[in-house]
Amino acid sequence: RTTTKRGFKSKVEAKRYEVEFAEKKDNSLSMTFGSFVEIYMDSMEKRLKENTLQTKVAIIEKKILPYFKDKKLCEITPTDVISWQNEMMKQTTKTDKEFSPTYLKTLHNQLSAIFNYAVRYYGLSSNPA
Repeated sequence: RTTTKRGFKSKVEAKRYEVEFAEKKDNSLSMTFGSFVEIYMDSMEKRLKENTLQTKVAIIEKKILPYFKDKKLCEITPTDVISWQNEMMKQTTKTDKEFSPTYLKTLHNQLSAIFNYAVRYYGLSSNPA
């Protein structure tokens, strides 16, 4: 079946979308982390309760995706994860308090769950988290 996607601002943007779409369809590990998260969330939304899913979505969108979104899944290293963790430890809440160790562990667990899914079902060699 042929699909059509329109409305790109430039040919470069359209070509980037085309490559990303093909990688997603082929379950390639060279897809971006952001694309893989879409696949992961499609799978998880049928398995989790609504409140759990909303919590997972909020953490992924606000804390994980801004850092890893455009990196290729197969190119994320433990060093990248450590840099992300350091960045999260520097951030503060609205009242200028540091994140609690429990919250930082929750953030790490969500990232690790995404990579575990990639290892288990998509053939990623190891979990960098």
